[in-house]
Amino acid sequence: MIWKLLKQHISLSQLLGFSLANVCGMVIVLLAVQFYRDVLPMFTQENSFLKGDYIIISKKVSTLGTIVGKQTTFSAGDIAEIEEQPFVKRVGSFLPSQFKVMAGMGLQGIKMSTDLFFESVPNAYVDVQSEEWKFNPESNVIPIIIPRNYLNLYNFGFAQSRNLPQLSEGIIGMVNLDIRLVGNGKTEQMKGHIVGFSSRLNTILVPESFIRWANARFSTGVEAEPSRLIVEVGNPADERIVQFVQRKGYEMEGNELEAGKTVWFLKLIVGVVLSVGLLISVLSFYILILSIYLLLQKNMRKLETLLLIGYSPAQVARPYQMLAVVLNLSVLLLGITIVIGIRGTYLPVITSLLPDAGNESLLPALLTGACVFLLVSVLNIVMVRRKVDGIWMHKK
Repeated sequence: MIWKLLKQHISLSQLLGFSLANVCGMVIVLLAVQFYRDVLPMFTQENSFLKGDYIIISKKVSTLGTIVGKQTTFSAGDIAEIEEQPFVKRVGSFLPSQFKVMAGMGLQGIKMSTDLFFESVPNAYVDVQSEEWKFNPESNVIPIIIPRNYLNLYNFGFAQSRNLPQLSEGIIGMVNLDIRLVGNGKTEQMKGHIVGFSSRLNTILVPESFIRWANARFSTGVEAEPSRLIVEVGNPADERIVQFVQRKGYEMEGNELEAGKTVWFLKLIVGVVLSVGLLISVLSFYILILSIYLLLQKNMRKLETLLLIGYSPAQVARPYQMLAVVLNLSVLLLGITIVIGIRGTYLPVITSLLPDAGNESLLPALLTGACVFLLVSVLNIVMVRRKVDGIWMHKK
């Protein structure tokens, strides 16, 4: 009898409006969660295009700081503070040369010479593997690693403007440089040998053992504080790195800071989209409750009669509760189907950029949908029962 009363007064247009609105809200929520999980590996996996294990930080050089002579080096306290950060694995220092360096070479009868500088980092941070990467004072040869973009600047800039031949990495490796070291009243001639090209470190690298030997020989003996640090981190896209660097006023080389900002904006956008989807779901939930309340109001006298002749409030409320649960389940199934279809359109684009990025399952969307379904259904059941209990208490 209760089911007959429900069928007599049910409004298909109202239920259809609820269903469409709830499907839109459900799809937005599920798609936002699933898209975030699918895209996130592009920023966080070890082989992602924004992934890197090392970042290089330095202090900003400001106009006022230059005028007042403010130091831009890192003290032992600064380094200790960086090492204590949760996203940091270890910290290495750039050790600068404290003497003058002049280098020269001959190419097709043209003599070229320039002033240089040397820096070193601990060997663990060097991305070039070479058996020649060691210094022996008795050999009089300095192993050198230069940035790969220096060679590109020569080949595609200087060489073309001077009609000089372009040089490969192999040819450069066979060229010896004439190095002159000057400082502390001493001058010494040495040979420089380029043993590799770095894509990580934008500086002219020499072994740390050479820098310490040369600084002790050609400088005053007071070791300078590092002006740059190389930091190994678990994930350069961690937004905590961005927050720390900005709070301390540091600068970071490369695109790791942009990666962190990108992930932060990704989370922000997903949060906004989720909020919109949840708002639509809440409004559609309100429409459904309002529709069920109208059905109960239309059948008020008949429901009161059923309660008086022995039907319990639970029996009277059950058909309306089942109606809400069935509608919510239908919305969930339809929403998941739509999400699967949309995901199939954007997933090939993501996997073309990063093959492993498409390995995420639909579990995040399914769990989110199940949670929303359970929450909304429980609220429907409780509110309908309270409405029926109110009718029964009023009649008593």
